[in-house]
Amino acid sequence: MLYRKEKGDFRNAGYIVGVSAPRLDAAAALLNQSGIEAAIEESKLLRLRTYNGVPQTAIRLCLHQARIDWHDVEVIAIASRPVRSWLRQAWAQTASNTFLDRPHTYCLTEVIGDSARELNVSRIVQKMSGNSGHRTIAFDHHLCHAASAFYASPFERALIVTMDEQGDGLSGAVAVGEGNRIQVLKSMSFPHSMGWVYSQITDFLGFTSHGEEHKVQWLSLYGEPVFQDVFQDMFCGSLKGILRLNLSYFKHRLGDQFSDKFYQRLGLSREKRIETRQEIAPHIASSLQHACGVLLTELLEYWRHRQNASYLCLGGGLFLNALLVASIEKNTGFRDIFVQPAAGNAGCALGAAWLAWHQVLGRARQEPVSHMYWGPRYTPDQVKEVLDNCKAPYRWFTTEAERNQETVLLLEAGKTVAWCQGAAEFGPRALGNRSLLASPWAPYVKDNLNDYIKHRKSFLPFALAVPEEDCPRYFDCSALGKFMTSMGWTKPAAQDLVRDFVLPGNCIRLHVVSRQSNPILWGLLKKFGQRAPAPFLVNTSFNLFGEPLVISPRDAVRSFFCSGVDAMLIDGFLLSKS
Repeated sequence: MLYRKEKGDFRNAGYIVGVSAPRLDAAAALLNQSGIEAAIEESKLLRLRTYNGVPQTAIRLCLHQARIDWHDVEVIAIASRPVRSWLRQAWAQTASNTFLDRPHTYCLTEVIGDSARELNVSRIVQKMSGNSGHRTIAFDHHLCHAASAFYASPFERALIVTMDEQGDGLSGAVAVGEGNRIQVLKSMSFPHSMGWVYSQITDFLGFTSHGEEHKVQWLSLYGEPVFQDVFQDMFCGSLKGILRLNLSYFKHRLGDQFSDKFYQRLGLSREKRIETRQEIAPHIASSLQHACGVLLTELLEYWRHRQNASYLCLGGGLFLNALLVASIEKNTGFRDIFVQPAAGNAGCALGAAWLAWHQVLGRARQEPVSHMYWGPRYTPDQVKEVLDNCKAPYRWFTTEAERNQETVLLLEAGKTVAWCQGAAEFGPRALGNRSLLASPWAPYVKDNLNDYIKHRKSFLPFALAVPEEDCPRYFDCSALGKFMTSMGWTKPAAQDLVRDFVLPGNCIRLHVVSRQSNPILWGLLKKFGQRAPAPFLVNTSFNLFGEPLVISPRDAVRSFFCSGVDAMLIDGFLLSKS
């Protein structure tokens, strides 16, 4: 049964500020009786790939966006319990090492440093607020992941599973959500972490861990799972519904190096150069991906039967892996699945705010999340001021019809168009407000985007944006296509049209655009579809290499003129290089 919003009197309800821990993707969110008012990652505002501190700029922006001050804040909710985290990790270190060797001591020192930084969050936020009389509440990291998935979903009751590398000393949790309550059933302790193994393999294959795991995901499509048995042995299956690692595959039990056993099973030696590993990298990636899918299917089916659950919610950085989510959709028996679009650490800011709202203050469920456009938005006057200051020539369109007509002409001419409209997206994916758009039928469109704009590997796929009502004619795709958290599959009507974008296995990345959540992009797609073979546009993120999504007009102008993008529509303003 799906959840329906209850009526209530929220006139005296204050605001809740949610803050994620000072680790990768620190973020802030602001919640009130209407739902999420604002949410943004600190890294996007500071123009960094990632940020590990207290998200002070993001907190200030959330308050500014809602036009409130600290006196309007009822609760500050922090997604971290550092004392518990230190105790769990210290115990894990001691339990996993017979002697206090050097790697063990180093890891403990690192844990103490991380815990100290997290303890500092509350002090810094209190100082920012001037001790204005609000409550400060801390929640476990994985409980925040669970809340971010369940409270955003449309389900009244659901099984919740979270997995990431580690947070507060845990690598995952299994819970059940019902109404406005969440009950944790099992926790998974670090280092028994599928996300951690995925990051180690990312580094092993020559990519950057904690930033390029998506490359391993997409590389897996071009290999064969010839080493799947190695990873399944490493994961040991799921014992009583939780993940256990076979620690004999690691040199130091909580270190970051694989043991001789791992190299022997792969037929490699430590002395071989990284280029040699890269020759079989697609096969290693494929094997890891398949093993993760098999294990997760086993684990989720165990809990589905045990809890008689029809619906599933997924949170945590591991579930940013769209191929893994698609495998779960295909191979498990759940009636419907929801994945938190900001499944990584940033989403914990949402989860902490919702936990304070529901489980501490006891307030009723709100409407399910229908979009992720909670970042900054700018007025035409603010955009014009930046363009004039940059001496950038532009045209101004007074109507949507004029803007769409001119954009369609650019796309038909094979141009790549930066599309900056309304509020910025929260989360890692460009969902049509900070995007680069192109015609899928433009000559060399993938080469141009990869080589001259995105500067990225050729095996990384592009998504196609399609109107929601047109999608069933061309593709099989679940409701997760709205947030690009899973995959689609082509139907015969689309196979010739999008041949260059179909991935091995007949799957395709899709961004399904609804008129309700994004009427501006939906209108452009419908207009383009009147003259093109179908209402599809290539959609990829608008950012320079090594940077996060653009946020402000100044970010957009700088990225436009420093890249191979041909034109830019920023609200009603058109900039063109031709």
